Amino acid sequence: MRRIVQLSPLLFVGGVVGLAFDHTLVSRAMINPSSLSDQYDFVIVGGGLAGLVLASRLSEDSSTTVLVLEAGGTGEEVADTINHPGRAYYAGLVNSDYDWKWTSVPQPNVKDRTMAWPGGRLLGGSSAINGCYLVRPSAVEVDAWHELVSGLDGADNWTSEKFFAAMDKSETFTPPLQDIQTIGNIQYVASSHGSSGPLHASYPAYLPQVVNHWTGTLANVGIHASSDPSDGDASGAYVTTMTINPTNWTRSYSKSAYIDPFYRPNLHILTDSPVARIVFSGTKATSVEYGQDRHTVNVAKEVIVSAGPIGSPSTLMRSGVGPKDVLDAAGVSTVVELPGVGQHLQDHLASGVVFTTEAETAGSVNANTTNTYSTTPEFLSYVNPAIAYANTADLVGDAASFRDEVMARLDTSAAQVPSSDSSVIAGFKAVYTASAEKLLTTTSGQMELLLALNSPGAITVQAALQRPFSHGRLYINSSNPFDPPVIDPAYMANPADLTMLREGLKLARKIGQTEPLNSVITGEQSPGANITTDDQWDDWILDNLHTEFHPSCSCSMLPKDLGGVVDAHLKVYGLDNVRVIDSSVFPIEWAAHMMAPTYGLAEQAADIIKAQYSSSGSGGSGSSGSGGSSGSGNNHSGSLPRLSTSSTFAAIGLSLALMGFSLVL
Repeated sequence: MRRIVQLSPLLFVGGVVGLAFDHTLVSRAMINPSSLSDQYDFVIVGGGLAGLVLASRLSEDSSTTVLVLEAGGTGEEVADTINHPGRAYYAGLVNSDYDWKWTSVPQPNVKDRTMAWPGGRLLGGSSAINGCYLVRPSAVEVDAWHELVSGLDGADNWTSEKFFAAMDKSETFTPPLQDIQTIGNIQYVASSHGSSGPLHASYPAYLPQVVNHWTGTLANVGIHASSDPSDGDASGAYVTTMTINPTNWTRSYSKSAYIDPFYRPNLHILTDSPVARIVFSGTKATSVEYGQDRHTVNVAKEVIVSAGPIGSPSTLMRSGVGPKDVLDAAGVSTVVELPGVGQHLQDHLASGVVFTTEAETAGSVNANTTNTYSTTPEFLSYVNPAIAYANTADLVGDAASFRDEVMARLDTSAAQVPSSDSSVIAGFKAVYTASAEKLLTTTSGQMELLLALNSPGAITVQAALQRPFSHGRLYINSSNPFDPPVIDPAYMANPADLTMLREGLKLARKIGQTEPLNSVITGEQSPGANITTDDQWDDWILDNLHTEFHPSCSCSMLPKDLGGVVDAHLKVYGLDNVRVIDSSVFPIEWAAHMMAPTYGLAEQAADIIKAQYSSSGSGGSGSSGSGGSSGSGNNHSGSLPRLSTSSTFAAIGLSLALMGFSLVL
């Protein structure tokens, strides 16, 4: 078995490269309440994925002051769990104090089931506790979004070309190890990735041999192997990039990538400080109220709400911005009536076909308590990277006929929109039509297929609906800012969703029965051979479906007359100085995992904000430029230059040699 040395982050001290033997760098931006300033240029609500990207980018200008208010803790107490991606499956933080532990209301179309909706409640948000998938949407999806907002000022910020450049800017790509590439049949094009961003994008250091069968099996059921899934066409089968730091096989996430390496006196982060509301003078945000004791901090320029697809609409409504009927019922005074807040809520739904096997899986390695390899960083970097995206034709055959069936339900579906506001209903129709007319008949994925190997003796092929035609909402029902919101995703309100998920699971079963994957499968455990008819499938699905943990669209970027919440500059309609910047602003649910597009969104948003204040002469240094590690590289800003792979190992080797160590790779 190949041995590695677990390498810690590099520190630059007095111009000399040294090795920090600590497993992680602890951010010096965290402060205690007594150190808080009275006023900051930007107050960011939420220290999750987008919030920390924005904090890092905006604080690159040393004259700009930034405060992040995070409801949860730092995560330092559970750093070992966070840092090793595999622990998300075996001993993760879901259902712990680091999880918001939201739940939906009972879903009438899913046998009145109440669904768990986890979410990271700590610095880094869900990027600290999730499965590390760095999957991009297809360009045709971004183009559909751009077309929806094309009449807005600033819409050209959201072309597919600019959006992919923003995702590039966030990452530094490292190719897979040679043996990993061979096992996974991994294909990639390095130029389709970023090369100098803060976030690591790479592959696990361990793959079970079963993964070798993935792309060949998918080809045998008619789904091609993708040679370049990051350059605008995410369809097909592949082993995806993950947010893994290949120098030590740990999780790379918004805190470790954008915050921990830098010291900036102008950036403060206050944890355990849930935001109660934004305080307004007229339509201008003047302060933010936070904590159980309702402390306030003043705002000089803007409030940026980055609390995620649940927290952001909740924060707006608690602050008096949202549907007036909701605010009145909750006892909250209206500042700006904005009917689209909390509407258009969409989510990925998943289930899986479980097969039995005697082959080695990650689950069997983990379960073997005598195998010390199961505790190594290499093994714990594994998080099921073999995926595929199937299009409509792969699922139902005649994509055009299925599209026509979906469009025939447009008015019926619009009548189920949980709002009487005409703009919200018009927005639903616009998004629904774009999803059907622009995407259903393209190669864009409608169903994710994922090879899950985390259970001993089991191989699961998961199917996940990517673009639901059922849209829900969330809302507050109390004036207490710390009460959870009411979450109603309206699962399966449109019968097209059940049809698609059923056909996806049938395809998952077929994959398990097809060579070469079937050579390591000994039987089907669930749902079992007795499930054969559509009615049987549907009944089983309604008992077994669950969220894929990808809610979005609840503060959609759309024209205001389509129920939009933010414009193309991410500014909240009707307010002078509040933006929402996180995955809640996407109006279309991506056929992708949410991290890559949200990193791209936050990078692009930071450039938009910098450009505004640079052009107005009121502070900000402007864009750091694409490919910047995290800032301009000036020493006073705390920016650390990245080393190339070769120079990194040369520097590490020299440092270790001087200390009497040898490096074994």
